[in-house]
Amino acid sequence: MEIQPDRRLKTKGYYILWTLTGILLLIAIFLHFTVPLIPEVKSDLARNYIWGWSAFTIVLMWLLSLPIMLLWIRNLRYFIEEDRITIHKGIITKIQQNIPYRAITDFQLQRTLYDRILGIGALRIQTAGQSQAATGYEGKLSGLTDWQNLLDDLRVRVKAYHRSKQAPGDQGPAPPQNDGIMQEILLELRAIRKKLETS
Repeated sequence: MEIQPDRRLKTKGYYILWTLTGILLLIAIFLHFTVPLIPEVKSDLARNYIWGWSAFTIVLMWLLSLPIMLLWIRNLRYFIEEDRITIHKGIITKIQQNIPYRAITDFQLQRTLYDRILGIGALRIQTAGQSQAATGYEGKLSGLTDWQNLLDDLRVRVKAYHRSKQAPGDQGPAPPQNDGIMQEILLELRAIRKKLETS
């Protein structure tokens, strides 16, 4: 089964860029009104520099971030297979990330403020041998609209995969058969009890 991120993931990217633009403008406004309070600084010249650098930073941010974001989302694909989840991503370097069901320990649903506004979500995939990345999870399926059904389906698939790999009638490791050792321990405990009672 192939899953593509919903187009609302692009909208989330736009929201993030507009939020960063707003933060930069607020900083510029704050500096605009703070500069006249410093007597050593020429207010008009400083204000021109503030607004010039702010405009340059905002334009550069949009020119660099927007194409990268759009190309990244365009190349993002998820494949739910019989024994693994495969994530295809990348712009120049294409990456195919395979996460086998045997390594998956849990899934985590993540919904940021923008995700909740847009009605999308992301599933983080946690594995037994967590990746060395600082994120603490092995893979992430972003831009999902039907995240709850997908989460339930993946949990069922992982459980079924683990069950099918067990031998028929196997209920886990067999308890150790150490009757002789248990008898020795019991005799030793009785001897200790007898000594305690006589003293």
